[in-house]
Amino acid sequence: MTSTADAPAAAIAARRRQTRNKLTQLEKAIAQLRRERRRLNVRAIAERAGVSATFCYENTDARALVQAAVADARHRRDQGAQQEHERIEASWRERALNAEETLTCTQETVFTQRKRIGELMGQLRDVEQTAPSDSAPALRTENASLKRRLDQMTQERRSLQERLEGARSNLRFAERRIAGLEAQLLEHAREEDRTGAVPY
Repeated sequence: MTSTADAPAAAIAARRRQTRNKLTQLEKAIAQLRRERRRLNVRAIAERAGVSATFCYENTDARALVQAAVADARHRRDQGAQQEHERIEASWRERALNAEETLTCTQETVFTQRKRIGELMGQLRDVEQTAPSDSAPALRTENASLKRRLDQMTQERRSLQERLEGARSNLRFAERRIAGLEAQLLEHAREEDRTGAVPY
């Protein structure tokens, strides 16, 4: 009689041990999937742990364990996407700022060169009026050289302006691309919620 009475208690104890073993397997499976950087959802965790998805849904401790793991994985994924977005945006903004800074320096240089050429042209006219006629060719040669330098600086400014416009265009494209990727990630996360996440 005593043996018969103890049978239900023994069965309950065995089920509890089995449940604890399954919970331990779930914890190990979650840790392994994290180390391997695999996507965490109910199906993947249950398969790695060797337990049924039903156990993950119906057992309170298992459900809480899986919910926490999935939520943490989603948070990490969103955080990673945000960090990548910030990195790309910072990179393009830095390029645009560098291009603008270079353009500003070039504009200042062109302005200085124009001012200097104006001064030299005035000096040239003064010298032509007072200097011997044989010095005029040398002054004209210097004047031509300065004009070529001005043309070169103007071309460099134009080139830098085009580079700046290109950098701005690339930045706008990168922002649109990042927004598209974020939308895809959000849609993917919603799809996971519909197909593989634990209901709260």
